[in-house]
Amino acid sequence: MKRMMIPALVALIGTGSALQAQQPRFGVAFNLVMPTGDFNNKTYPPSGSVLASQNEGYDLGFGGQFTVSFPVDPKLAIRLDFGGQVTDGSNTAPGYDKINLRHTMFSVGGDLQIFTESAYRHRGTYFIVGLSADFERFERSFGNLDDNYYDNYDDVDTTRKSRLGGNFGIGHTFGYDAGLRFTLEATYHKTLTGNDTAKNDPPNTDFVRVSFGCVF
Repeated sequence: MKRMMIPALVALIGTGSALQAQQPRFGVAFNLVMPTGDFNNKTYPPSGSVLASQNEGYDLGFGGQFTVSFPVDPKLAIRLDFGGQVTDGSNTAPGYDKINLRHTMFSVGGDLQIFTESAYRHRGTYFIVGLSADFERFERSFGNLDDNYYDNYDDVDTTRKSRLGGNFGIGHTFGYDAGLRFTLEATYHKTLTGNDTAKNDPPNTDFVRVSFGCVF
C-alpha cells in the first residue's frame, strides 16, 4: 500500500511548479460523515471466541477539511484536500458486553473539479472526482465511551491501516465573485485497497460526506 501511495503523493507535489502561476482558491469546511455498507452495519457469524452473532456498526461522524483549488482551465481545477474525521460505533452480541468502537481517519487527497460556470472564479455547480491516501485508526474499548474511553490505554485495542480511497460527488458555490463565498458538497468515499477481510483487513470505510464550508 505504501509503495502505491508514495508515487501518488510525489506526483501531486510535482505539479506544484505548474500550479504556482494560477490564482489558488482556499477553502475550509465542516463535514458530516454518514457510514454506508459494512461501515454502517455488518453482522459476523459465531466464532470460536464469540459463540453468538456479532452486530457491528458506526454512527454519524464529524470532521473538517482544508482545500486548495488551482484553476487550470475555465472549467477545470485541481484541488488538494487535507482532512480528518472521527466516527463512533459499537459491537454487540447476545450474552456479551458491548464493545465501543472509534474510527479516526486523516486523509491527503487530490481531486479534479469540473465546473459548469467558472473554475477561475470558483462559481456555480461543480463535479468532483479524485483519490485520497487514508491513514486510519480503529479502536475497540469496553466501558463508558464518554467517561473513561482513554482512562486506561491498556483497555484500548488499536489497529492502524493506510489505504487508498476514491471520491466522487457534486458541489455548489453560493455568493458573489468577490470576497467570501459558501460551499455545499456531497461526496461518496470508497476504500479501494487494503480491504481483504480474509487477510484480517478492516472492512471498507465507505461513507457519504456532506460538507458545509467557505472558499476565499
